[in-house]
Order: sequence, then C-alpha cells, then structure tokens
Amino acid sequence: MSIAADPMVETPLASDHRGSWVPTGGMIRTRIMELRKRRGLMIAMAAVNIGIPAIFLTIRLLLHAFDPKTYGPAGGYDVFSGLVAGVMFIFGFIVAATLGASAGSSDLTDGMFRHLVVTGRSRMAIYFARIPAGLAIVVPMVAAGFTIVCAVCCFAAPPKINYDGLTIPPGLSAPAFETWASQHAELVLCGLPYRNINVNFPCFVNGKQQVQFPTGPGGQTPQLPSAAKMSQMARHAASQNYVDYAKTFRSPSNLLMVKAGLWIELEAIIGFIVGLGLASLLGQRTVAVVLMIVLEVILTPLLSRHIIPHFINVQRGVVGLAVAHLEPGALPSAFGGNGPGAPGLVPESTTAAVLVVIAWIVGWTALGAWRMAKRDA
Repeated sequence: MSIAADPMVETPLASDHRGSWVPTGGMIRTRIMELRKRRGLMIAMAAVNIGIPAIFLTIRLLLHAFDPKTYGPAGGYDVFSGLVAGVMFIFGFIVAATLGASAGSSDLTDGMFRHLVVTGRSRMAIYFARIPAGLAIVVPMVAAGFTIVCAVCCFAAPPKINYDGLTIPPGLSAPAFETWASQHAELVLCGLPYRNINVNFPCFVNGKQQVQFPTGPGGQTPQLPSAAKMSQMARHAASQNYVDYAKTFRSPSNLLMVKAGLWIELEAIIGFIVGLGLASLLGQRTVAVVLMIVLEVILTPLLSRHIIPHFINVQRGVVGLAVAHLEPGALPSAFGGNGPGAPGLVPESTTAAVLVVIAWIVGWTALGAWRMAKRDA
C-alpha cells in the first residue's frame, strides 16, 4: 500500500547548497564589497602599486622636459627593470599580504564570524570565497601600476643606449656592431674592455689623457696606429663585447613585459594567499602583517644570498627564493647583489622552485581553511 504525500508538509529545497564547500557567486561578490569598503586599505594599496611608480615617472618626465641635458629620458630598459625588480616586486607582495591578512581576520575582529556560521553556510565555503574576492582586487591593481610603468618606459625610452660609458645605437646585429666600432675606433679602443689587443697609444676623453704611456726617445709619445690597424682592432674588441651588448636594451621588449607582468602578479598572489592563511591561523591582522614584512624584507634576502651549512634545503623552501629563481632572465636580481664579488642566489632548480611555490599556496590555504573549520563560533 502506498502512502500519498501530504501536500501541507514542506520538503527541503533541492537547490539549497548551503552545506557545499564551494563558494557561490553571491558570497564572492559580498566579500569583494566588504573589502572595498575598507577605504584606508584600498587607498594605501593604490598609493603603493599605482601612486609610487606614477609619481616617480612623472617627476622624471618633468625633469627631462625642463632640463634634457642634465636629466636623461624618463623611460627605457634600465628604469623599467629597476622599478619592476626593485619596487613593484617587493611592495606588491607586502600590500597583497596586508589585504590577505585583513580578509582572513576581519570577520573575527568585526564580530561577524558567529553571524556567518549561523547562516548554515559551510565554513570552507566562507574561507574559499575570500580567495577569488581578494585576487579580484589585487590582480587588477598590480596590473594598473605595471601598465603605467610599461607605457612610460616604452614611449619615453632613450634613442640610444649607454654601454660601458659609450653611447651606441640599440639593436645592432653582430656585423653592424663591428661596423659601428670600426667607424669609432678610438672611442671603442679607449672605452670598451677587451683581451689580447695591444693598444699602444694615449687615450683622451674630454681632453684629458686616461692612460699614461712611456715616452719614446726625445720625450715623444707613441704615435697612433694607422686607421686600418685601429679599425681592425676595434672590430676585434667589438666581437668580444657583442654578447654583453646584445643584453642591453633601449626599452623593454614585449616578451619581457609579459613575463615580468606575470612574475610580479605571481608574487602578489602568493603574498595574498599566505597573508590570508596566516591571519586566519592567528586570528588577527597586525601580527600577520608584521611577520609578512619581516619575511619579505629581512629573512628572504638573507636566506637567498648566503648559504648556511646543513641548512640549505630549508633555505630552498623559502618562497621568496623560489620566486626569485622564476624571475625573467633579462631583469636584475630582485634582492640585489649584482655587483662585483656579490653572492648569487642560493642554487635551486626551476622544478624545485615551482614545487615550493605550489606547496606554499596549497599549504597556507589548507592551514587557513582548517583553522576556520575548527574555530569556535
């Protein structure tokens, strides 16, 4: 015998997925609005990611416009590489970590965590909703600042490049570089480094003799070699310098800008996710932000440059070192140390660096979600 269902008895809605760990679009949009309402934090992020590069480049543009003989062009490869590796890489990580720490602790500090739990939503979904919400703010803001840097460095690049003190046309092929050198033989032989070339004549720069040579009989200085001989020696010197010259650019290439943009976005994403997980684990923002700054500004540069015996595998597990090994090759090191005698990065393979980055992202996400699930409401 079948029993007919009572039409007055309500059944649960099949579309109620409040217990799912997957966040809904509404949850993500709500979290985005909550983060954007923190105006002080949004202003600080915009000031660092967009304001600092924009102000720096504006000042350079004005100085070059008013006094072009004293101040060089505002853009170019050198300016681009310095801003990306020296400013946007480090500060992008810090501000992204600050936003992550705010997203990971705001519910607790505002007293809203209990209200979120009683809605019946999965705690995992509540935590995971913060990741796309925060990245929806971090990624476009970093991209906006990077776009300004790329635009100025391309359109305000110098017409020529400076290589070892010589002003040389950019982008020459090896034969063209040797031809240019033969046409400026004295400048090349007095300015560029070379090996196995005997230059036995005095070099003058701005009327001042740079190298003193012993005088011959009667106090006479050595005579200049013939023009053909100097041209041949200059070509030889140019051939020895072409590899280094080819790495010197007037402005960043399109491929370099794409790689550099993805690289600093990766650093910002890591900063946000680690800051989010750390703040959720600690239950507060301030300590998490301080620890993230110490990690990026103090610990990572130290552990990335100096090998500590019996501790090298731990050093390789630092995410900053891993990201530094993923840096585009045409950029200077993000942690300095490019001068003569300066230590290089602690050695690490690209595969190991990728695995370290993945481990930090997955690990801190898991820790933050676990703490969210176990926290008392």
